[in-house]
Amino acid sequence: MSLKEAGQVWTVLVIALVAGSAFGAEIDAAAIESVEPSRKTLSNEKPTPAGVRLQVLLDRAHFSPGEIDGKFGENAKKALQAYSEAQQLPSSDALTEDVWKALRADDRPVTTTYTITERDLAGPFLAKLPSRMEDMKDIPKLGYTSPREELAERFHMSEQLLATLNPGRRIDRAGETIVVVDTGGGGTVAQAKADRIEVDKSRQTVKLFDKSNLLIGFYPASVGSEEKPSPSGTLKVTEVNRNPTYRYNPDYHFKNVRSRKPFTIRPGPNNPVGTVWINLSSEGYGIHGTPSPGKVSKAESHGCVRLTNWDAERVAGSVAKGNPVAFVDRKDAPRTLGRN
Repeated sequence: MSLKEAGQVWTVLVIALVAGSAFGAEIDAAAIESVEPSRKTLSNEKPTPAGVRLQVLLDRAHFSPGEIDGKFGENAKKALQAYSEAQQLPSSDALTEDVWKALRADDRPVTTTYTITERDLAGPFLAKLPSRMEDMKDIPKLGYTSPREELAERFHMSEQLLATLNPGRRIDRAGETIVVVDTGGGGTVAQAKADRIEVDKSRQTVKLFDKSNLLIGFYPASVGSEEKPSPSGTLKVTEVNRNPTYRYNPDYHFKNVRSRKPFTIRPGPNNPVGTVWINLSSEGYGIHGTPSPGKVSKAESHGCVRLTNWDAERVAGSVAKGNPVAFVDRKDAPRTLGRN
């Protein structure tokens, strides 16, 4: 091989390594555990180990970044800013040394392993999720479309991140051990009960406060649309319904639904309102889950407050009948206090 040919081969190898890095090939358990998140190691364009570590620690603290995908996007930045305020630190969506010190006080490993069981693969799985609501009404259960979707949602992850952490592993085979992120929280925050809920329509967020007006939970949300705006003022929680049946009322006049007759869609994680419906005191409005966690706070809703399924379940576990739910715009949101 000539020197010129050797140089060409070396150039190809370098390009391949750079390309692999750009698409997240460097993301593995060891990299996630050892990285220090910073302006240089975080990216809103592509997933990074630093992004994964930061998102997991925010999720554990109940300051949800939404779907954990390794990117330092808008949802992660909103969660970081809310966490900063709750810690009575300067409000910012940038990661400061003081905020990182507070987050990393939870020094448990960010990743763990999980062995896939026969139960995980039992299904039934949908071959494809219909895009139109009318086409869902005759499906016996709105289950997951694959074991990968099921496991990704269980661990609050995007399917792409789950696949990236497990190259060459069979996510559809019982006995296979895979790498997942560990979002298991603990302590008083996990057990705290909300006294009131605040839905910010402009920021697309949900906040939970306890009786002392301390911020105990933060979640990105999709709140209303031009077609069907969310309500204003203060409503109340009237009921918490887990594993709900969705009932479509033609009076809603959703633009993507042609049916002029009411119909129902059976329960399941891919039901239009996900795994939880928190009913509010204005007919047709609620706080609920979604079959598309990656679109939360990035797509419009039909007037309701849409969270990831796991965040909706956490909110449902903290609220009770009678809790006030204030719909506000950012400019008129009341002052909040932080946790020491």
